[in-house]
Amino acid sequence: MLKVKVRSGESVQQMIRRFKKLCEKEGLIRDMKRMAYYEKPSEKNRRRMRKAQRTVNR
Repeated sequence: MLKVKVRSGESVQQMIRRFKKLCEKEGLIRDMKRMAYYEKPSEKNRRRMRKAQRTVNR
């Protein structure tokens, strides 16, 4: 769960901007988009294998 505390003298827009950056950093938006539709198990495995291959090649 993400929490953003208001800093002294900080506007609401600045606080929202910090919250959005935290969401992107945690990968929350990416996960929400991925969970928005059904993904076949074979597609999940293919995505995981591609991700593993990328990390091995680095």
